[in-house]
Amino acid sequence: MKGEADKLKQAREQFVSQWGALGTQWGINRTMAQIHALLMTVPDPMSTDDVMAELEISRGNAHTNLKELIAWGLIRSVVKKGERREYFEAEKDVWSIFTTVAKERKRREIEPAIAVLHQCAEESKEMTSEEGKVFHEQMRQLEEFVGFASTMADKIASMKHGFAIQLAAKLLK
Repeated sequence: MKGEADKLKQAREQFVSQWGALGTQWGINRTMAQIHALLMTVPDPMSTDDVMAELEISRGNAHTNLKELIAWGLIRSVVKKGERREYFEAEKDVWSIFTTVAKERKRREIEPAIAVLHQCAEESKEMTSEEGKVFHEQMRQLEEFVGFASTMADKIASMKHGFAIQLAAKLLK
């Protein structure tokens, strides 16, 4: 069994490292993504000290990122009977993780972008120069497209996992 434990440790470390790199692509820092990956792949909740030891990070770094993961809705605090320490566990349902990340990214990135596009379109709609008209039309089209994409993402995220997969399979045929 020692061999299996070593293989599991190596595979988990590889996943945590890769998930950390991916995290920067979906709007969170590397350490936050690594903590999320670690908590997703362990069977039991972990304390801040456990996370610090496993990832070799400082208490402040662990604490800050754990709180941010809670704010994102990707992990939750768990109380263990008779324990004073706080423990954390991750959401493990993949569809739930996807929809949580999509909603949070929309709130943090897409909605502000749509607001800027709308403001730029409004401020340029009365422009009479050719350059002003072209700018206005580009802002209007971008606002329309980003709004449409956002609405579609909301629709997909609100679907049940199985139905969304069936719909995607039909679209990809």
